[in-house]
Amino acid sequence: MSQNAVTPREALTRLGASTAEAIAQVLEMFVPGEVQRGEVSVLPDGTTPFTNLPFGAVATSVSYVDGVTGANIFLMTPVGARALASAMGVAPPVPGDGTASEAAPQELSELELSAIGEAANQMMAAAANATSVVLGQEVEISPPETRILDDPDSAVEIYGRAPHSTSTTFVISGEACRLIQLVPSAFVVRMARAIDELSMEQPASGEGNQAGSAGDGWGKRNDHDAGSISLHEALSDINLRVWAELGRTRMPLGQALELPLGAVVDLDRASDAAVDLFVNGLRFGQGHLLVTDDGEWAICLETVAGTVPTTPHGVRALALENQMKGSD
Repeated sequence: MSQNAVTPREALTRLGASTAEAIAQVLEMFVPGEVQRGEVSVLPDGTTPFTNLPFGAVATSVSYVDGVTGANIFLMTPVGARALASAMGVAPPVPGDGTASEAAPQELSELELSAIGEAANQMMAAAANATSVVLGQEVEISPPETRILDDPDSAVEIYGRAPHSTSTTFVISGEACRLIQLVPSAFVVRMARAIDELSMEQPASGEGNQAGSAGDGWGKRNDHDAGSISLHEALSDINLRVWAELGRTRMPLGQALELPLGAVVDLDRASDAAVDLFVNGLRFGQGHLLVTDDGEWAICLETVAGTVPTTPHGVRALALENQMKGSD
């Protein structure tokens, strides 16, 4: 192991940061301008990430079923869950109309829970893709499950415990939310190795800090918490290989060796077909080629991680610095 090898704490922090960034981008599609990303905290051993769980919290979760193991759990207050469902076009139930009782007007309707489940499906898929990018390997997730939790004990009973866990705070439309990640030891080792191989070492300034009570509050942000780190700080030093693929073709080796200068090689795509964008070996999105004002090739992204951006902020031009891949 090199002197600057990535530590388990750093691997967990990078994992939490990349996952939270992916989820925040999906949430921004549903509630543009209403999403605030908070701190990533690595919780001390033996600390439950469900401390101070609000009564009636809405939890959506997925488990990794192939490639890696572990679970992601997104927790929202009932008010926050209702705000998300409302932003997705589902009106809250009205007492007396048969969809909500007079005694419990805050109870979420089936339509609201269904909308939340759909949002969670896209959030967790984006989170899995972010994990795949860092590992350079596809990971599969289970279908998301949505539950109503009443206390921390019931959450621990449902989701169990893991050797490692992270907690990331969010604020959606003014309501605090939290992303919990339950991570087995084997996954931490693999993540640290993958980051180390890509020269993604975290600056050593935070080494030796001890995690505080990051999981003791619900949605509280403590910028002085030694166990927390901002998303920007966690992600800013990560370097990944990025290239675009115009198309592919196959030919015998002998024919390839006989190609003269100026030969035209037909690819398997039309000239106006979408160009694939690859990040760290995995297809990350699609778009079309353009030339920047500086005369460099770039790609205007039209889809990212399998989703079509619904706001202008979701369409971005990415300069590739001549890392264009024309054929294999």
